[in-house]
Amino acid sequence: MLEVAWFSSKLLFKGKLLRNPGYFMRGTTIGTSVGLLLLAGLWHFTGSLGLSVAGSCLATGFIMPFLLKDVKMK
Repeated sequence: MLEVAWFSSKLLFKGKLLRNPGYFMRGTTIGTSVGLLLLAGLWHFTGSLGLSVAGSCLATGFIMPFLLKDVKMK
């Protein structure tokens, strides 16, 4: 399992894993931005860091598969 992850990481950093890395970066950036904004907003309104982290992680976890559904590998 670790060998597959290591091989995939090497291909990703060499630029040989994804067919359209721009699409991947855009989706990842949008998902991360939404998660950070949600974290800041929830922390401001609830005052509880633990609840804010749980809520933003849950929302980001639901959003990411929709943002990255068309990622193609080489």
